[in-house]
Amino acid sequence: MITIIGRGHSGTRAISHTLYGSGVFMGQTLNPSGDLVPPHTIYDACRIFARYVDWQGGLEWDFSRAHEAEIPLRFLRLLEDYLGSVLAYKGGLKGWKIPETTLVYPWLARLYPDMHYIFWIRNPRDCIIGAHKTDDLRDFGIQYPAPPENAADPQQAQTNERLRRAISWKYQYDLVMSMPKPKRWIEVRFEDFVTQQEVELARLEAFLGIPLARIVMRQDTIERWRRDSGVNHFDFLEPAMRAYNYEVPEGK
Repeated sequence: MITIIGRGHSGTRAISHTLYGSGVFMGQTLNPSGDLVPPHTIYDACRIFARYVDWQGGLEWDFSRAHEAEIPLRFLRLLEDYLGSVLAYKGGLKGWKIPETTLVYPWLARLYPDMHYIFWIRNPRDCIIGAHKTDDLRDFGIQYPAPPENAADPQQAQTNERLRRAISWKYQYDLVMSMPKPKRWIEVRFEDFVTQQEVELARLEAFLGIPLARIVMRQDTIERWRRDSGVNHFDFLEPAMRAYNYEVPEGK
């Protein structure tokens, strides 16, 4: 079984469409982004997981209870309901994709230690330009220092919203990095998949053990932040950006 880990607007539809085009069963009903839908039960499962995360103030969270606690039965039932068509499929290689999977990743890794995990990462400066369901972590029961809402100045309102998205990006990155990697784990930068598709597909084919389809990738989907006039960088993103070789503003 295969799943994709990655925050919303990380370009995960590219790998979902690639897997689907390669004959991997990705669930009974998919939306245009390649997400397994309907999503309501996975959203509720995310809210259960959030009860086991302790906000330390600022931009720090303690995930210890989530790592150590027994996984609640209610969570298991919600997850099984969401993955019903995938779990029931007996025809061959299967998987699913939805960005909210990232919010419960530690419990997935415990439940499915032999699954193939594809960590799909994108420059956060591009990720925070557009809106996504996970922008406001409070919708999933996660506490954080939320920026002011409804600022009178439109530019300030946009900056506040992007700050909210950047915090969501950091939370999800920290969550993924908070535990040892499963034995079947691969990391792919969206930018590399766009500019070096054959190289990345070769890596993924070796990882999954199957030939993969080629889909059209548009070059203008990367480095959109360079063409953006709003605030798209926050200092607290820099450690992750450096870890994945993303350009950090000069003087930082």
